[in-house]
Amino acid sequence: MIQPKFSIITVCFNAESVIERTLKSVAEQTYPGVEYLIIDGASKDGTLEIVSRYEQHITRVVSEPDHGIYDAMNKGISLATGDYLCFLNAGDRFHRGDTLAAIAASIPDGNGLPDVIYGETHLTDTDGNDLGTRRFQAPEVLTWKSFKQGMMVCHQAFFASAQMSKSHLYDLQYRYSADQDWCIRIMKDSRWLHNTRLVIIDYLKEGMTTRNRIPSLKERFRIMARHYGLLSTLLHHLWFIIRFPFRKTDN
Repeated sequence: MIQPKFSIITVCFNAESVIERTLKSVAEQTYPGVEYLIIDGASKDGTLEIVSRYEQHITRVVSEPDHGIYDAMNKGISLATGDYLCFLNAGDRFHRGDTLAAIAASIPDGNGLPDVIYGETHLTDTDGNDLGTRRFQAPEVLTWKSFKQGMMVCHQAFFASAQMSKSHLYDLQYRYSADQDWCIRIMKDSRWLHNTRLVIIDYLKEGMTTRNRIPSLKERFRIMARHYGLLSTLLHHLWFIIRFPFRKTDN
């Protein structure tokens, strides 16, 4: 079985209310090839005290002011030494204790390593209750054009190779949706995107993008126009508006 090394990166700031579920999730992984990096934005609450309880499972902690979440993620990329990078934000967690082992087992032998590994995501609330799968399901075959329909794979369930990640840093002109732009740019340059067909991540629904929904939507429009063209993006958004009253209420 191929056994790649996974660099798990948790970016956090004043996250004492949710950080422990993430730390515990990483500590519970049965897979041995894990590097865990905490990139903290100089938290003023009890975040670092909680982090210290899990120090035996953490490779490195960086705590210093940054210029936002994507600047912190770029720091994580620069420090990572694994074959793949996973951005597991504070409050998010792996779906199961054997998730990373199952991901590694899903990679076919004999073809080297994929450029991107991806899978499904469940939503959870702040109490950790499972809210079911995302509205968007991961496509059977993922390409950069898949994101014309929206972010079809959750950022946390999108593992880019270290080579791809280090040559495609997050674009800091975007404050809320640089992850969408990052995924698209990586997919454009990828030859092999591997579908694990696994639920990989339990995603805390109340994230930064959710709290800043309108600015995030505006950024996403700019990103889609940049990659897919203005006319195509306008037509897709017109279709979203037309179908919205008829769409079933979901997550």
